[in-house]
Amino acid sequence: MTSEKMNALGYALLQPQTPVPSDIDVSQSIVKEVGLLSMEDLAKQIGLEANEIIPWGTAKAKIPLSVLSKRQDNPSGNYVVVTGISPTPLGEGKSTTTIGLAQALGAVLGRTTVACIRQPSQGPTFGIKGGAAGGGYSQVVPMEEFNLHLTGDIHAVTAANNLLAAAIESRMFHECGQSDELLFKRLCPKNEFSPVMKRRLLKLGIIHSLDDDKTPSELTLEERGRFARLDVDPSSVTWQRVLDTCDRHLRVVDVGVGPQETVKSKDDPTQRVQHSRRTGFDITVASEVMAALALAKDLPDLREKLGSVVIGYSRATKEPITADDLGVGGAMTVLMKDAIMPTLMQTVERTPVLVHAGPFANIAIGNSSIIADVIALKTVGPDGFCVTEAGFGADIGMEKFFNIKCRASGLKPKCAVIVATVRALKMHGGGPLVAAGKPLAREYREENVDLATAGTCNLVRHIENAKRFGVNVVVAVNQFQSDTMAEIDAVKAAALGAGAFDAVVSNHWAEGGAGAKKLAEAVVKACEANDADNFRFLYDTASLTIQEKIECICKEIYRADGVDYSEVSLQQIKQYDDAGFGHLPICIAKTQYSFSCDASAKGAPTGFRVPVREVRLCAGAGFLYPLCGEIMTVPGLSTRPGFYDVDINLDTGDVIGLF
Repeated sequence: MTSEKMNALGYALLQPQTPVPSDIDVSQSIVKEVGLLSMEDLAKQIGLEANEIIPWGTAKAKIPLSVLSKRQDNPSGNYVVVTGISPTPLGEGKSTTTIGLAQALGAVLGRTTVACIRQPSQGPTFGIKGGAAGGGYSQVVPMEEFNLHLTGDIHAVTAANNLLAAAIESRMFHECGQSDELLFKRLCPKNEFSPVMKRRLLKLGIIHSLDDDKTPSELTLEERGRFARLDVDPSSVTWQRVLDTCDRHLRVVDVGVGPQETVKSKDDPTQRVQHSRRTGFDITVASEVMAALALAKDLPDLREKLGSVVIGYSRATKEPITADDLGVGGAMTVLMKDAIMPTLMQTVERTPVLVHAGPFANIAIGNSSIIADVIALKTVGPDGFCVTEAGFGADIGMEKFFNIKCRASGLKPKCAVIVATVRALKMHGGGPLVAAGKPLAREYREENVDLATAGTCNLVRHIENAKRFGVNVVVAVNQFQSDTMAEIDAVKAAALGAGAFDAVVSNHWAEGGAGAKKLAEAVVKACEANDADNFRFLYDTASLTIQEKIECICKEIYRADGVDYSEVSLQQIKQYDDAGFGHLPICIAKTQYSFSCDASAKGAPTGFRVPVREVRLCAGAGFLYPLCGEIMTVPGLSTRPGFYDVDINLDTGDVIGLF
């Protein structure tokens, strides 16, 4: 094979077809006709030996965290985050751009590069938006393995989350019908404390180190009572069950209504009453367990985060009750022992991808894991690149990437790529609403420079916001077939006028890495022209109150006039302050479709206020979580969800209809 037919990595050049087939057809043709690179050869690209990966089938491998201990002194590569403008419900190709940019940097420019992306939730995969593997000739393959189950990490998060939920209900149930002494004896039947029990004893001051060998029989009656009875206030419990499916009917549920879930009445001990309460479900990717996975630095850190999860408060003492108080922090970590290892996969051009964690950006932190990013940065070398993706628009995913993820990791990005489309900017300029499953209006199929120009106000605000953090901004105009050069030029001009380092049209969906070559060159220059030490946070966590931090984000990033708090949210904020959690950063949950909490307010709205209806605590993961507007923590399904198109070829076993 001649050198002209080889890419910069020494593999056969990508041969895109015209018109571009469906995403799954592209993926299956790459797998069957071109072939996948072996996991061992893929790992070699980033300097990993065969014994440093754990094969998970033929197309995936887990990377143990031990690889970092050997490379902790390695110089880090260039840190680049990919974000976007406020999207339409169809998405603007942010994941596709992340993969296309990584392919261009690696397979075209020859720079060692790792893309770091999230594992997709089954919710949107079978809902309306689709998966998160990228698309066209810029995607992770095999895409069906990527989008469906992967290595089971999301299922592990579900299991750990729901084990804690079961422990909460069980403990409250058993405490209702037992004395302190009986509880104590049943918790310690062998006159010994388990390791997780010692954590509670240490918290209570009954022992002074985890090495203390004090036995249950040595505790006083008062100490036994304090240890055994948590006295959880049911009205304070914020922990919910999760599932990785869009199911609106589980948003509010009653539990404990079965015939066996009864306890003696406090008013009349001769009668039994139902031990029930109202709770609900979240989608798994909104779970604090998922956030803890994304923000953990290593296994001990994950253990501490899971054990520190606060589920509610004691009735009598008002003290926070944690997963370790319930005795379940260690078991949760065991369920997560494989999930903490990132999954190695490859793009259509055989460049490496690390897939890890999957929190949504509108109702969670919206970023892949710190662990994956660190592995990437330490393996690509000082001239290489870690291209990581932040979910939804820059007002949500990018803001949380900078203020929460980078604060937790200590990593400093040099460049932010903001993905924009002419389609979305036309909508922000006053065009008809874009809806999944409906044909695009004429305004989106024909040239309309004025409409696109009017919508650039949304892009301009995102650029201004990104520059506040000290990074260079490169705008990637993700090209669609209906876009005209006049429209694209208008977008580029607005971006450069707003202070972007560069603005580049990119056609990676149709052409793979070659279509993103100019984008990759712009990113290289943007990183070379910036110093990582220029990076800065929007706010200081220690010097500002909880409300001041919320208002800082709302006023400085969203450009709101102010914030309105419900009585419930104010009570919660006081409770968190009193319990010592006021120093935590803020993770705002709101709609992804607008800077405001009104999804219909397009462009760059002003003159609005942000309504905070509730504030949740994620003490283990390390942030506070205001719920704003009408945002829901478990989505619903539309009349015609995407699962209608998904099936299996009974002769070959191939998945069909998955995008």
